[in-house]
Amino acid sequence: MAIWNLGSINIDHVYRLAHLPQPGETIAAQGYALGLGGKGANQSIAAARAGASTLHLGAMSDGDDWVPRRLVDYGVQTHLIQRQPGQTTGHAIILLESSGENSIVIHPGANRQIDSAALMAAMDEITAADTLLLQNETSLQVQAAQAARAKGAKVIYSAAPFDLQALREVLPYVSVLAMNAGEAEQLFAAMPGEIPVEGLLITRGAEGAEYRDLTTGETTHQPAFAVRPVDTTGAGDTFAGYFAAARDGGATIAAALELAAAAAALKVTRAGAGDAIPTYDEVQEFLQSFPG
Repeated sequence: MAIWNLGSINIDHVYRLAHLPQPGETIAAQGYALGLGGKGANQSIAAARAGASTLHLGAMSDGDDWVPRRLVDYGVQTHLIQRQPGQTTGHAIILLESSGENSIVIHPGANRQIDSAALMAAMDEITAADTLLLQNETSLQVQAAQAARAKGAKVIYSAAPFDLQALREVLPYVSVLAMNAGEAEQLFAAMPGEIPVEGLLITRGAEGAEYRDLTTGETTHQPAFAVRPVDTTGAGDTFAGYFAAARDGGATIAAALELAAAAAALKVTRAGAGDAIPTYDEVQEFLQSFPG
């Protein structure tokens, strides 16, 4: 069993602000930090920290060597990451206000320049016991999902950033579709009726999360853990990575949701994205502080 993640790798430039700027407004940052992010890298870190054997697929420049070293430090296997001369590593400009809310601008760089032949060669090793994670921040999502399903692996797709056309193309190969509440509303409006997947994982922020098993009709709800947010960046990725890892390890839907919700709640109490994702032991300690 293993988690394979065709995911984005971004270098995050984080600017702390009193409030998010309005159109035409120029404001001075109260702080700056450089960190590791990207929805893909975040989910890989979360899955690895949750205890799953995690292999990251994707691409970055042939520089920025601190990025794969840090992924390795967090337990992620990086030998399948493509290093591309002449390409820039993806990066994000993150504006973070004091309430914890954020606005993000992403430059995809190498994330959208993944070599198909190299990716398919790597995917030859995936097995029916494994899970492929995908997000809408890389190229070749459909090809990877096809290859994974052909081997019998599960495919969990985070429909973010939301793009209906990209979702339609990959949906026939998706096992579990993960979305936040806003993305779910867009999907249901655009595609009324039955969604052709096994399950829907919907996160609802302070309202918690739910998993809709579309094969049985059962819905499992998970309340959110009440915390004081510091930085919400990467919370959804933490949830998705922990959920995937828990299911990969044989956890029930209810247990996976609880673990993922706790990990996401603990993450938002910390500044940063991938670097702020908690370890499994930290999440267990956090859960013990919420008796019942």
